Amino acid sequence: MQKQEEIMKKKDPVYITGHRHPDTDSIASSIAYAFFKRSMGVHAVPCRLGALNKETRYLLSRFGFPEPVLLQDARLKLSEIDMDAPVSITSDTTIYETLQIMQKDNHAYCGVVDEERRLVGMVTKSDLAVVGLNDTAMSIDILAHTPAENIRKTINGTMIYDDDQAYINGKVSIIAMTDLDRLDNFNVKERIVIVGANTKAQLKLIELGAGMMIIVWADKIDERVINAARKYHCPIIRSGHGSMNTSRYLYFAPSVERIMKKKLVSFRSNELAEDVGNKMLKSRYRVYPVIDQEDRLVGYISRYHIMDARKRRLVLVDHNEFSQSVNAVDRGKVLEVIDHHRINDFTTSQPVAFRNEIVGSTATIIATIFRENQMLMPANLAGLLLGAVLSDTMNFHSPTTTERDISTANILAALADLNMEEFAEELFTVTSNQEKASFSDMINQDLKIYDIHSCKLSISQVIVPSARETRADVREIMSVVDRFSQKKQIDLAVLVFTSILENGSVVYAGGERASWAIEAFPDSNGEEHTFQENLLSRKQQILPALASVINEYMGG
Repeated sequence: MQKQEEIMKKKDPVYITGHRHPDTDSIASSIAYAFFKRSMGVHAVPCRLGALNKETRYLLSRFGFPEPVLLQDARLKLSEIDMDAPVSITSDTTIYETLQIMQKDNHAYCGVVDEERRLVGMVTKSDLAVVGLNDTAMSIDILAHTPAENIRKTINGTMIYDDDQAYINGKVSIIAMTDLDRLDNFNVKERIVIVGANTKAQLKLIELGAGMMIIVWADKIDERVINAARKYHCPIIRSGHGSMNTSRYLYFAPSVERIMKKKLVSFRSNELAEDVGNKMLKSRYRVYPVIDQEDRLVGYISRYHIMDARKRRLVLVDHNEFSQSVNAVDRGKVLEVIDHHRINDFTTSQPVAFRNEIVGSTATIIATIFRENQMLMPANLAGLLLGAVLSDTMNFHSPTTTERDISTANILAALADLNMEEFAEELFTVTSNQEKASFSDMINQDLKIYDIHSCKLSISQVIVPSARETRADVREIMSVVDRFSQKKQIDLAVLVFTSILENGSVVYAGGERASWAIEAFPDSNGEEHTFQENLLSRKQQILPALASVINEYMGG
C-alpha cells in the first residue's frame, strides 16, 4: 500500500486504465501500453478499476507482473497534489523557539505534534502576536506555569541556581531603583524580579520573597546571594541581555501548549482535493493542516494549492464509454483512447488521440503499436499480451476474431517462446475452474453495465467447462441474479455462462425486464435456459441482441 502511495505522489504521471470489472485484455493492455509510454519518456502508471479475476491473476503471476495500482477516482486526492512541507514543533517548544522556526522557514503557522507525529494543535503568528502586543496581564497565567529552564534558554541566560520547590505567580517586576530603604515599598512576593548587579539589593529582594530572580549586567553572582536563594527557594538566572530585552523575551518563554489552538479544521490526505476546496469555502483560515489515517501531520494546504492543482491525466484502453470508466472520469484530462468496442457516449472538452479498430482484442492494437514503432517487446510482456488476445477472442472462437488477431498472436507466441496451443489449453483450464467461486462472485467477475433508452442493462459473462451443466443449479442461479438486479437497481440483469469447449452459452436473466432476455435468446422445445450454440461474444452477439429487443420496446 505504501508503494502505491509513493507512485501516486510522483509528479504529473499519466494513468493508463482499463474499464471497470477488469478482464485480462484491459489489464494486459494497460501494463503493455504503460511500458511503451515509459520507453518514450512518459511517466506512465498502469491502473485497475477493480478486483482482478482468476485468469488475470494467474497470467500476472506466470509472467512476473505486479497487480496494477487501484485507481478509485479521476479526481486527485490531497496526497497527490503539491502542498507545503509538514514543519512542526512539539507542545513543550517555547514560544520564542517557535517564532525562530517560523522565521527560518518563512511560515506564518506551525503544527504541534506528539512523539508519534500526530497533530495535537496549531500555532500561527497571530497567536504569537497576541503574546507580544497585548497587555502583559494576559500572559501572567501562562508565565506562572513556565519552567525555569524555558526562561533561561529564552533569555540566553545561565542558570546560577534552580529549586524544585520554587513557585512564581507569573507577575514580573523590574527593579531599577536599588536604594535598600525603598525596596520595602515593592511587592515582589512570588514574582519574577529583574534586577541589576547590586548584591545588597539582590539579597533584600530574595528576603522579601521573590519567586525567581533574573540578574542583568552581572559577570558573577556573590555566594551570599546563592546561599540566600537556596534558603528561600528562589531560582537565579543570569541573563544574556539587558533589562529591556530580558523583559521582552521573558513573555516568549512559555511553551506553545499554553497558546496553541486545539480545535482545528484539518483534512485527511486521502480526501479528494475538489471536496476539500468546497469545505474551505465554509471557513476563513489561510492554511489548513493535512493528516494521514493515523492522524500524523503530512503537510499544509491553502486555497492556492487547490486552485493550482492539475487534473489527473488519463489514457483509456479497452473502453471508451464513460459509464465503463473510472469514477468522475469527466473531471480528469483524457489524453488518449485505445479501444476495439463501439463508440457511444464519449465526449471531451479538448482533442484527444483516439484509436478504435475492428479487432477482437485491445491487446492486438497495443502489440501493433510496438511493431509500428519498431520497439522491442520483452518476452514476458509478449506472453501477457498473448494471454489477453486468446482470452478476449476465446481462443479465436469468438465472431469478433480477425486475421490480425491470429497473426498478432503468432508473433507474440514467437516472442514469448510459447507453443500457442499448449498455452491456450493451460490458460482456459485455469479460467474454467470455477469450483471455489460462488454464483454471487461470478456475477461480479466480468460485469459490464449499459444504459439503453433509459433501460439499465448488466451483462456478466463467465467462462466454464460446461455451460449445459449450470442448468442443474438453475434455482440458485436465478435467485442470485434476482437479488443482484434488486440490489443494483438493474432493469435487466443477464448472467451468461459460456463454454469454449461446447462452443456456446446458457443465458439467465433477472429484473423487471427479464422476459426481454428470453425474446433475445428464445428457448426451444419448451425447455428453459436452452443452450445457445455459437453464442460466445458479448460485444457482437449478446449485447446487440438484447439492445435490439430493448430498442423495440423503448426506442419510440
